[in-house]
Amino acid sequence: MNPRTDAVTKVARLAALVICIPLLGGCVGAAVVGAGAGALMIADRRTSEVYIADQGLELRANSRISEKYGDKVHVNATSYNRMMLLTGEVPTAEIKADVEKIAAGVTDVKSVANELAIAAPSSFGTRSNDSYITSKVKARFIDTGKFSANVVKVVTEAGVVFLLGIVTQAEADAAVEVARTTGGVLKVVRVFEIVSPENAAAMNKAVAPATQQSRPAPAK
Repeated sequence: MNPRTDAVTKVARLAALVICIPLLGGCVGAAVVGAGAGALMIADRRTSEVYIADQGLELRANSRISEKYGDKVHVNATSYNRMMLLTGEVPTAEIKADVEKIAAGVTDVKSVANELAIAAPSSFGTRSNDSYITSKVKARFIDTGKFSANVVKVVTEAGVVFLLGIVTQAEADAAVEVARTTGGVLKVVRVFEIVSPENAAAMNKAVAPATQQSRPAPAK
């Protein structure tokens, strides 16, 4: 197996794992997305290598933050194209700044968007509702058909929806409008990397062969 195929196989496994989590938790939106969600995740505009690198950056950042602060904070580090988004709650401004420093210190992180709130950790009920909102927003991306749903990643924290992705300005605006009008969403924050339509089209072509390799062969 060549390195590119091996990378795609790893991405497919990661996609399958992420899909299983909301299904086990009973999230309604996951059932709406269905089996096609794996292909959507694999076919975003990141290369398979960057996709896997982002998973590693998240793991390292979350691990370092947890090692230092444990249950004193509730922090989610989300990496997209090596840009790190920090969401959650911390008790003080000093800890907020230190958590950002920890995330920025992870090798290969290009930038950090620190959206941490200075507040008590959110409840289990709030976090469950956030997962439900994320599922609803993703499902509405597909239902509305205004843009390719696979190019936008959704993170929800205390009813605030953060949108990440490598997108055109038109795609960004459409995604914000869909998220803004989804029930339960209190606010929408853009964390996009804006590219031209020409660059977006070139990225789509670049990831298409990898997506095709990841699909199972048709039955004979």
